[in-house]
Amino acid sequence: MRNIVCLLGSPRPKGNSAVMAQALCGAAEAAGAAVRTFALNGLTYRGCQGCLRCKKEAEACVLKDDLTPVLEAVRACDVLVLATPVYFGEVTAQLKGFIDRTFGYLQAGYAHLPRGERSRLSPGKTLVFVIAQGHPKEELFTDIFPRYAYLLNWQGFTESRLLRACAVYHLGDAEARPEVLEEARLLGRELAAAPGDGAA
Repeated sequence: MRNIVCLLGSPRPKGNSAVMAQALCGAAEAAGAAVRTFALNGLTYRGCQGCLRCKKEAEACVLKDDLTPVLEAVRACDVLVLATPVYFGEVTAQLKGFIDRTFGYLQAGYAHLPRGERSRLSPGKTLVFVIAQGHPKEELFTDIFPRYAYLLNWQGFTESRLLRACAVYHLGDAEARPEVLEEARLLGRELAAAPGDGAA
């Protein structure tokens, strides 16, 4: 059974990125995966403090707040789903705070280690970005996914996938796009299949 953790970065519980992620996770769960979802906007946590204690005296982030169990769940997962709308050309502040805290996953001296030895996480994890973009121009903000996929690859997310919809601005826009939800469900079913079970 594959272990999927989904982080909802939108402040809107029924926002477009959340609807897309929920379609993906619902299909994955129906296909046999274990799914755990965290709505980041309902948690209280700080961003990385740059204290470097995770490199000097601890094997994980030393901050103790609502993000602590999230970071532990991600450490144990096979697949991480990060869902976000595009806010001012970026991921939401809620999601960025989580991403910055993943600095604790990196080994001390990571910059000088071979790529496969930089992370404290087990290798072979899959990263999925779910992006809801209000602007209809598909050529805009295409840098978000490859930039974060590159950074999280250092931490053991060696496979990365993208589910993206443009022109989904108002509440309900993604829900009104059956092709977007079907793409999400197809990806969810694929992610639920363990390696070697016939997944593409």
